[in-house]
Order: sequence, then structure tokens, then C-alpha cells
Amino acid sequence: MHNFGLHQNSIVMETLNVKSRILMEMERLIARSSAKGKMTKKIQSFHEAIIKKHYNASDVSIDYHRHRIKMNVVIDAEGYDPKTVNVDLAVLPMNLFFKNLRDFLKSCLEGDAKSIAFYARLIKDLSNKERIHVAV
Repeated sequence: MHNFGLHQNSIVMETLNVKSRILMEMERLIARSSAKGKMTKKIQSFHEAIIKKHYNASDVSIDYHRHRIKMNVVIDAEGYDPKTVNVDLAVLPMNLFFKNLRDFLKSCLEGDAKSIAFYARLIKDLSNKERIHVAV
């Protein structure tokens, strides 16, 4: 029975390690992608996905020069399906100002299991797109 406790602690530690590695990788990608330089559609989509997840928003648009983010925050999440066109969706239009994009995006990161899984997919998608882009 004592070994079971050690095994359980090992699983918890491994889970925490994976979680912290994913969050660290997201912070690294945010820092790299928000540095001054050419803004690509891929990087824009990455930034928008982080904001959409955190704010439960649709139609996210980032104005990098004016430091503004326009989005529609979904008020009733039950009727929202990101995989389909949502015609009658109750949303609250928002226009946010950010001082520092990197800090703003990092503040959007969350540590719950659903968010970590989402970030893992984002990292994988971004790295797959980078490999395809490099190979061309």
C-alpha cells in the first residue's frame, strides 16, 4: 500500500511537470511572437486564439499599432459553438487597450486542465505550421 502512495505522488508530480512545461512553452512563444518584427497571419491567429480562449470571445481583432483589441465576448456560453456559424449569439462588444502585448497575452494564460490541453494543441499546431513553412 505504501508503494501505491509513492506511485500516486509520482503521477501528480509528472502531471504538474507537464503543466508547467506547457505554460513555460506558451510564455516562450508569446515572448517570441510579440517581439518587434514582421507580424504574420500565423502569429496573429496564435494571439487571437489565446484571447478567444481566455475571454470566451468571438471575432477577435488586434490592432498592434494602436494597442487595441476588439472582440465580442459571448454572454451565453450554452448557445455558442465555435465549430459552426452562430447567427443569434448574445455578445458584448469590447474594445480593450493593452500597454504591452507580451504581458497582456501572458495574463490571459490559465492553469486549469481544459486550458492546458488547449495550449498543448496550440503549441502543436504552431510547431507543425513552422515545420511546413521551413520545409518550403
